[in-house]
Amino acid sequence: MKRIARRPQAKLDIIDAATYFAGESLDLSDRFLTAVKTTLRTLAKMPGMGSLFPTGAPDLAGMRHFRVQGFPNYFVFYLPSAHGIEVVRVLHRARDLRSIFGED
Repeated sequence: MKRIARRPQAKLDIIDAATYFAGESLDLSDRFLTAVKTTLRTLAKMPGMGSLFPTGAPDLAGMRHFRVQGFPNYFVFYLPSAHGIEVVRVLHRARDLRSIFGED
């Protein structure tokens, strides 16, 4: 099994989105959490699936992004590794991604 490491902020992102969805429907929140889990497992098996995401932050060089399955407005931002992936963030596409990832 490939390793899926989650940075603390990625964990918070997932919790925040699930909490938001729970305000609409607990079923929707559960579906989001399941979709994130499925997406992460898929990416861990095939880390090259996502598209490169250019960033000015040297520690994020090689970062990729991929849509959460079934939630096309949410993206997983991750760093591939020899053992799987490191999840950096899970964000809605409307966020100011350039600012978040160090490009003003």
